[in-house]
Amino acid sequence: MAEYKSDIEIARAASKKPIQEIGGKLGIAAEHLLPYGHDKAKVSADFIKSVQDRDDGKLILVTAINPTPAGEGKTTTTVGLGDGLNRIGKNAAICIREASLGPNFGMKGGAAGGGYAQVVPMEEMNLHFTGDFHAITSAHNLLSAMIDNHIYWGNELGIDERRVAWRRVMDMNDRALRDMVVSLGGVANGFPRQTGFDITVASEVMAILCLAKDLNDLQKRLGNIVVAYRRDKSPIYCRDIKADGAMTVLLKDAMQPNIVQTLENNPAFVHGGPFANIAHGCNSVVATTTALKLADFVVTEAGFGADLGAEKFMNIKCRKAGLSPSAVVLVATVRAIKMNGGVAKADLGAENVDAVRDGCPNLGRHIANVKSFGVPVVVAINHFVSDTDAEIEAVKEYVAEQGTEAFLCKHWAHGSEGIEDLAHKVVELAESGVDNFAPLYPDDMDLFHKIETIAKRIYHADEVIAEKKVRAQLREWEDAGYREFPICMAKTQYSFSTDPNLRGAPTGHTVPIREVRLSAGAGFIVVICGEIMTMPGLPRKPASETIRINDEGFVEGLF
Repeated sequence: MAEYKSDIEIARAASKKPIQEIGGKLGIAAEHLLPYGHDKAKVSADFIKSVQDRDDGKLILVTAINPTPAGEGKTTTTVGLGDGLNRIGKNAAICIREASLGPNFGMKGGAAGGGYAQVVPMEEMNLHFTGDFHAITSAHNLLSAMIDNHIYWGNELGIDERRVAWRRVMDMNDRALRDMVVSLGGVANGFPRQTGFDITVASEVMAILCLAKDLNDLQKRLGNIVVAYRRDKSPIYCRDIKADGAMTVLLKDAMQPNIVQTLENNPAFVHGGPFANIAHGCNSVVATTTALKLADFVVTEAGFGADLGAEKFMNIKCRKAGLSPSAVVLVATVRAIKMNGGVAKADLGAENVDAVRDGCPNLGRHIANVKSFGVPVVVAINHFVSDTDAEIEAVKEYVAEQGTEAFLCKHWAHGSEGIEDLAHKVVELAESGVDNFAPLYPDDMDLFHKIETIAKRIYHADEVIAEKKVRAQLREWEDAGYREFPICMAKTQYSFSTDPNLRGAPTGHTVPIREVRLSAGAGFIVVICGEIMTMPGLPRKPASETIRINDEGFVEGLF
């Protein structure tokens, strides 16, 4: 048996090529790359503008079943498939999100793929990378500071201090900051009011950066942010505070997508990072659209399960950017399917074909949901060494009954060689022309009906419940001109329902709406359901306890 190596050991041993050589594979000349060291760079805005008249390649979305502690490997599969497509002679690039420090130091420990299907430099990607998240955090909090400063110096705009809607952010899990009072300590510190922090990946600034087409669009969207209301409930915008220009300056470099490489030296765009459970869960539009101009196939991912990430990819990102995926890869593992079938994590190593069959309806529902968007879907079984032939066959048989095909993928252990069969199938689907993509609901549907459509058709809920004030708020936004906005559901990623412990494919459940938030700059309505938090907390034993620099000067603990 080959010696086991951790993800970070594999990444550290990678034979990386100069980033100019990686850019060259896509026709990006060295002068259009802004290097951050030797192995990562930003692609210049001038180059991006210069390729906009080219034809687009095929867009492939990678999504997954609902996540479990057993792991699914969506990013690993995205990277592996990109390498696999290049292996079979296709010009392919991948587009993934940047990693947030919060989950990296909380539960995940890393977000650059795994095994021999990784993006490098892994350590930098999981830490500060090129500083994009810090720029977003700074721009967001600049606006926060300018709002309070405006109130302090006379409040010329007539802001109702009880109706300041703009919270602060930081890129870390910190439950102590969810609800707080600021400006205590006397007259010199301003006017006390209740507010709180969200995590940076939930910031509307993050969503705006990921949906904006260029710097002009970015500043326009920033200016459209509704930050507060007057006593008559009329809105006050970021442009009224005169913060949009300075925020754009802070985001100038962050707006340019980052290019790095896989372990097999294939190009990877890594840009933006909204979570899929509390935001729209996709990498930036500018990275995806640029990659489509440069590669024949672009493999991207959407966060968490298909009920969150894929739904928002289709209904928000594709709608806003005019994108149309040619095929979808749905990732599952035998282990995760068994957990959906009722097996405890400690017992996953033992063969249990009955549990596989019991857990497959979760996979089946995701297949049907993706098909409802008019896009062909294929299943990737991300292989674990504990999987048995009988368990794998049970998954394949079930998937065949759903009218599609499942492929056993061993990219974690063997890189592109282990995912060739899936790569060939993806090319076949993408080039077949059978895709007929359409969002789930029309623009002109009323907001509450859009919420119900997602809850009933994607989550298979019986009903959506919301207090009168929530329904009234939605109607006010419709009257203000926001009726055509899509919906961004914020709910637990672990279940189709709002109960994280309800695995499988539940029906007959209720989706309770706790709060709604207007993201006027990003262009969607955030609907907060159940107990989901926009500022996560650290677990009892956070990953940060085991992250350190060893005696040789290397980072340990990032997977």
